[in-house]
Amino acid sequence: MDVGNRTDGVVIGLLMGFRDGVPLVVFPSNEQDHAIPARALTPLSGDDNGSEVALLFEDGDIARPLIIGRIIDDPRGGDRQTPRIVSDGELVKVTATHRIELRVGRSSIIMEKDGHITIRGTHLVSHASASNRIRGGSINLN
Repeated sequence: MDVGNRTDGVVIGLLMGFRDGVPLVVFPSNEQDHAIPARALTPLSGDDNGSEVALLFEDGDIARPLIIGRIIDDPRGGDRQTPRIVSDGELVKVTATHRIELRVGRSSIIMEKDGHITIRGTHLVSHASASNRIRGGSINLN
């Protein structure tokens, strides 16, 4: 139950990373536009970035999150591979097991786990204020 800046019960949030060793979390009732520092009852590392975490709040205050654990079970069953998205306000990192696709209208960028990257669109433009280099084992133009 949320009441203003207070909440009772467990809230599921995301571990977004660390600042000076302090975990940073986001959660649905967070009024900030960025991850906020949290205390933790369980050891966490950079490998846990992007993981769901169970949160309680000290004295019910949503400005004082307490990580009570990392969610490790998928209640729906199966071996679901979810992408991990980590953002600290300066860097956004998206990690997936097999493939990442970004699509808008008739444009797409597809990255495969084998290293293939495909960029498609009706018009591709590359601008550089310094050198614009194309390197590869072989380069095919047209």
